[in-house]
Parts: sequence; structure tokens; C-alpha cells
Amino acid sequence: MLKLNTLILTQFKNYDYQVVECSDKLTCFVGLNGMGKTNLLDAIYYLCMGKSYFNSSDIHNVQKDKDFLRLEGAFQIGSKKEKVVVKVIPRKRKEVERNEVPYGKLSEHVGLIPVVIIAPDDTNIVHEGSEARRKFLDNTIAQLDQAYLKDLIQYNKLIKQRNALLKQFAEQRRFDQALIKVYDEQLLVPAKSIYDKRLNFCQAFTPVLEKYYGIISNEQEEVSCHYKSSLTDSDFSDLLTQNQEKDRILQRTTAGIHKDDLIFNINNSLLKRYASQGQLKSFVLALKLAQYEMLKDKKKQSPILLLDDIFDKLDVRRVTYLLQLLIQEKFGQIFITDTHEHRVEQIIQQFESTYYRYLVENGSLKKLH
Repeated sequence: MLKLNTLILTQFKNYDYQVVECSDKLTCFVGLNGMGKTNLLDAIYYLCMGKSYFNSSDIHNVQKDKDFLRLEGAFQIGSKKEKVVVKVIPRKRKEVERNEVPYGKLSEHVGLIPVVIIAPDDTNIVHEGSEARRKFLDNTIAQLDQAYLKDLIQYNKLIKQRNALLKQFAEQRRFDQALIKVYDEQLLVPAKSIYDKRLNFCQAFTPVLEKYYGIISNEQEEVSCHYKSSLTDSDFSDLLTQNQEKDRILQRTTAGIHKDDLIFNINNSLLKRYASQGQLKSFVLALKLAQYEMLKDKKKQSPILLLDDIFDKLDVRRVTYLLQLLIQEKFGQIFITDTHEHRVEQIIQQFESTYYRYLVENGSLKKLH
């Protein structure tokens, strides 16, 4: 079994210093908005993925007027005890340690502790541009396949360099086709590998997504997920050659797997355009539960599940059904936040007696159960 036994936060967001003992099954953080409940979930995510789910810049996670942050997690992974530490000092390289040995690269840590987080702003995966959907796709596959993450890092680095070169050519009023070709050739192998893995993942993922949406919506509507890529119908090398003049004018690479997208439909219509608020929330929840199942099946262990303000997504009846599903269907360790002190407890008590409940007030915790 995978579980977090103890979480220690030092100068992380609004926490000066806090030790959190975690239940093997279910840990609930309750309290008013702005008290630091979500920050606790983000600290757990940080330890699993080596970065915040909510802040792209590590510096913004350091407590105000302090000069570092430190997170520590005591994990049980199967029969092994694992200690993971994240250290952030502004203007210095972030350090992630496993059993007191620093990783050479952060990417080496991703996948050790699979994690899924469900947060209120996740509806942005549907509403925002394709980058949000690629991020969801990459987050999932990277936890399953380190080679994928390595290819993705390499590809993104090459695209950044190629774009900088195109911009430089525009500024200098020249164009070196041979130099661009060097980058084109280097892009082909990682692009093909990423495309193939995304395609295979989506083919396996879609039926699982459909299953969970059916459960949550009581089979009211049908949803689907389609992988859209320019590499589906074209050779990437040909695309780069065909778009060379366009790239030169726009000063960026206009075709490639960095433009891929996921198309979500409901009853054969575009989800982002036609879904109601309730349908949208149900879909995002199904998306994350499908992500959870994919990780669980491939990793042969249950990921840590983080549920942030779940009542913001669903009514009490659906939350009751969801929690019953999560607890009784052999999901792993679960962490929940709620703004109402007793609401989640009243639901949980119907089918689970082993859980911890903490009251969160201004970056400090008081154990209630």
C-alpha cells in the first residue's frame, strides 16, 4: 500500500511550522476559507510531484518575509519506508531528496508517488486553451513513464531554442535554412515517441472516462474524448518543411505535438460550449477519477487522492455517493478539505469509522477526531 504517514511543513505559504499525522485511509481538513486547508493538499502534491499544483513559481510558496521553505513526507511504499524532502531557497536551485539523497534531476522523482488532485478550478481543463488539456495529459503519462517525461523535456527545450532562433533571424533580417533543419531533425524522434504514447493512452483512457461519467451522472448523457494532433495525418518532418515560411513570418513553430489537444464532447456536441454547470463539474470529476484508475492499474498501487473543496463541485447527495464509492471501492489514501466543520463528518460516519479530522485556523491545526 502507498500512504503518507507524516507531513511536516516549514515556512510553506501560511504555515510557519506544522506536523500532520495522517490516517491510513481518510484525513479531513475543515475550516473557513483562507485558513490554509488547500495549502496542506498542495504540500502533499509538492512532495509527490516536486512542484506545486497551484503556483508555477516555487518562490511564491515560501512564507512571506522568510528565506526558505521545507517540506518533509514520511511515506510507506509497499514494504519500504521512504522519506521525501523538498527545499526551496529563493535564487538557488530547488532540491528534492529521497532518503536524504538529492536527485540529480527532478524528473527522476516523478512517478515514485502517484497522486491525483481534484480542485475547484479544474473546470479550466475544459474551458481554457489546449495547453491546459495537454498539461493534464502530460501530468498523467509522466507519472507512468519516465521516458515520456524525458522526451517531453527534450522536445520542449528544442522548440524553445528553435523559436528563439526564428526570432533572432527576424531581428537580423536573415534566414538560415540549414540551421533550422538541424533543430527539425532533432525534434522528430521525441515528437514521434510522445505522439504514440499520447495516442495509446487516450485510446485506453476514454472508456474509463465514459464509465465514471456514467456513474456520476446516473447514465443521463454520453461523453467522449478524442485526441487531436497534426501528426495524425501528416509526417512531422513534412509539416516542419511545409510550415517553414509561416514559422519564419510568425517567429514561432506552428506545428507539432506542442499544439495537440483533447476534444471533449457531450451527446456528440462540444462540451465546453453546450454543457451545463452541473454537467461540467461531473465531467471534470469523472476525468480525474479516470486518471486515478489509469494510474492505479498501471502502477499496481493506489495513488494518493486529494479532494479540495469537493462540495463546491457537487451537491450533498452526489458527494455522499462519491465518498461512498471512494471509501468502499478500495481506493487508497484520501485527503479532503471542506469549509463546513461537520458536513463531511456526517457523511463519512455512515460508512467509515477510521478517519482523522483537523480544524484548520490561520495556518495551525487542531485535531478533532
